[in-house]
Amino acid sequence: MNRADVVIVGAGHGGAQCAIALRQSGFPGTIMVIGREPDYPYERPPLSKEYFAREKSFDRLYIRPPGFWAEKTIDFRLATEVIEVDPDAKQLTLSDGATFGYGKLVWATGGDPRRLSCAGADLTGVHGVRTRADCDALMAQIDAGARRIAVIGGGFIGLEAAAVLSKMGLNVTLLEALPRVLARVAGEELSAFYQQEHRDHGVDVRLGVAVELLQGEEGRVTGVRLTDGELIPADAVIVGIGIVPAVGPLIRAGARGGNGVDVDANCRTSLPDIHAIGDCAAFACDHAGGAVMRVESVQNANDMATCVAKAICGDENPYNAFPWFWSNQYDLKLQTAGINSGFDRTILRGNPADRTFSILYFRQEQLIAIDCVNMVKDYVQGRKLIESGAIIDFDRASDPGAALKDAISDPIAA
Repeated sequence: MNRADVVIVGAGHGGAQCAIALRQSGFPGTIMVIGREPDYPYERPPLSKEYFAREKSFDRLYIRPPGFWAEKTIDFRLATEVIEVDPDAKQLTLSDGATFGYGKLVWATGGDPRRLSCAGADLTGVHGVRTRADCDALMAQIDAGARRIAVIGGGFIGLEAAAVLSKMGLNVTLLEALPRVLARVAGEELSAFYQQEHRDHGVDVRLGVAVELLQGEEGRVTGVRLTDGELIPADAVIVGIGIVPAVGPLIRAGARGGNGVDVDANCRTSLPDIHAIGDCAAFACDHAGGAVMRVESVQNANDMATCVAKAICGDENPYNAFPWFWSNQYDLKLQTAGINSGFDRTILRGNPADRTFSILYFRQEQLIAIDCVNMVKDYVQGRKLIESGAIIDFDRASDPGAALKDAISDPIAA
């Protein structure tokens, strides 16, 4: 087989969901999924949590059992990378030298972990946490005796990894260049809470620090040197400073894009018969005031995939799925609804000291996002208020003893 009616490049959440949704929508043609890793599609969020902590075996992470794909006549070429796209010939060049044709192409490659640019970044013992192979390598090093772990990056990836490692009894130092963790995605209240939580669990959280280089001996990392001269001893280093969208072949083929590849309201790129979905796709997000952005979440990848699959089957509708996220750290469940970009006010419901609270984000009087820590009821009610565009009474919303759904300032209008 050297051609398929639909070729999906990327075997992560988005690629898997697109193939599933095509069959669910009655697509009768041939489907080929091309994935860089040797494994069938698996869930990514548990990698740095349950899998790394050995609470889940890898076979429990499969999005579908391997036999499912054959039953649905969905073909795979694994351990294979697309290195060139020819949109005129509708042909892909693969890493093994083969070529492969397509009728429709869905680009679902996600991104690669952003690498440090300093000296020592390529030393043995420096890890990302993006793939099974990444986590297996780190687990093997810990099994071999690594006890001092430096985590570079105070976003969700870094914090989730630090939580698991500290629960394992390891000596964890978390290094964040900005003045607070989660600075790019959350308000100050949530940052302060998680900083304290990690410190309470024994993590040495360093804020506003810059890495000068990684120090090593005989090719293996031994520490992180900061720009102020301090050396943080480390047997292993985790780099969690974001991702670089994996869109090189599309951009070289002429697709528009900068931070990822640009897609329109129907997830189409500027190249004919090529869609893009998930972490690598930049789109005008209605839930962020029309700002063009990439949304890195399982929800976005899955919903974009379903949108594209339906469009290929003739049911084309603009992508407008509501964004939501989650993060599990220690015994804390953070649930986020909406996108808080451009907020000008926050309201805190509850007391962070009780480890049960919510933060509401407003643009003028409109609720645009909510972060809920161990507050499922607030999350459910807040999500509905955001989706409806309700105007919220600040005083009522501030009262944690009152239901959030009762904080609408004009129920009739809502």
